Amino acid sequence: MRVTVLYGGPSAEREVSLVSGKAVIDALQSIGHDVFPSDVSPTDLSGLDHPADVIFPVLHGAFGESGELQEILEDRGLPFVGSGSKASRLGMNKVETKKAWGIAGLPTPPYRVIHRGEQYSNPPKSCVVKAIDSGSSIDVYVCKATAESSPRAADAIDKVLTTHDSVLVEEFIDGVELTVGLLEEKPLAPIRIVPKGEFFDFEAKYRSSETEHRFDTGLPPQVVEECRELARRANAIVGARDLARIDIMLNSSNQPYLLEINTLPGFTPRSLLPEAANHAGIAFGTLVDRLVRRAAERGCCMVENMGSHRP
Repeated sequence: MRVTVLYGGPSAEREVSLVSGKAVIDALQSIGHDVFPSDVSPTDLSGLDHPADVIFPVLHGAFGESGELQEILEDRGLPFVGSGSKASRLGMNKVETKKAWGIAGLPTPPYRVIHRGEQYSNPPKSCVVKAIDSGSSIDVYVCKATAESSPRAADAIDKVLTTHDSVLVEEFIDGVELTVGLLEEKPLAPIRIVPKGEFFDFEAKYRSSETEHRFDTGLPPQVVEECRELARRANAIVGARDLARIDIMLNSSNQPYLLEINTLPGFTPRSLLPEAANHAGIAFGTLVDRLVRRAAERGCCMVENMGSHRP
């Protein structure tokens, strides 16, 4: 099959995308696919003109993961791996995602949004300060009242607002952190994240070899299943397809809270979705092959449906 892999891109997560893209390219080529790599950007879409049966976006962050690229692919009628533009746009916006989950009655930590130039007072001493539309834990600060090394909430808010128009300030949930990968809209085994530092930041995700990924979560089986079902429902509300990853925090009573969704998870050697798939017996090569074949079948169905409506 002819597969164009889009990677790199213009966002702050370019470094991660280059590593993910190379892994996907190597795996698809090893299986026998005819792979065309393209470092794509809003000003250079020439890679989309190359003949392909399927497009595999491996872009993280703005443009590649936030719906713009997906809308271009949809307008061109090109089959592609991953969520459509609507789900991608929603999933990239942490606030809109939390609103959608809240309307559906799914648990997510209380929060407030602060805009640049807005006067605010008394931010909580223990909270998580996040850029609303960034991934890979870029521009995320965990502020703990009990930890002297933690940044002050006000300082973290001001820092994020120097580069973003608004900031999400979320209640800090002190407990176990899980991530649940979804493949073909079905939840894989949850992974417990145990970073050596304050939290699962960019360094812990992609550079540190000390962060532990535990399939033995230490949680009661019914809690694990509750988190899997919660992730499945949360994914369905966003409308993500093919692949996704959902982050969950549990409090001291093992009550789960949805944090955010990643509609285009990484494919680096440290990435969690491929690790969860492998735990389920799906090797990396099989995983990416399965994804491109699903996208190709979806594209064929679209063509057939269009044909059936022709006079």
